[in-house]
Amino acid sequence: MPQLLLRGVETEKILPVSTEMLDELQGIIGCPRSDLTLECLTSTFILDGQRSKGYPFVEIAWFDRGQEVQDQVALAVTKAMQRAGYESVDIMFTPLEKNRYYENGQHF
Repeated sequence: MPQLLLRGVETEKILPVSTEMLDELQGIIGCPRSDLTLECLTSTFILDGQRSKGYPFVEIAWFDRGQEVQDQVALAVTKAMQRAGYESVDIMFTPLEKNRYYENGQHF
């Protein structure tokens, strides 16, 4: 944990920057690499009854680690997305509550 869900991006553009991004996030967050999840979601953006291109959007679901760490993570993800060719990216953090997150039937 944390889980990074990417929408409006091409997987092939993220693959080359993924290792460096996860290395940096692991250092900032201080969690085992196996706890980080990076997932590219196939999304269909719709505007006025038509498919639209959409925009890069990253949702990060995690246990809150404070504003300073959150800011560092947002900057690291932004820079990685820019290296992947995305000039602009929106990032949203979704804080999870440990007593509501279960692994194998046990909450954290």
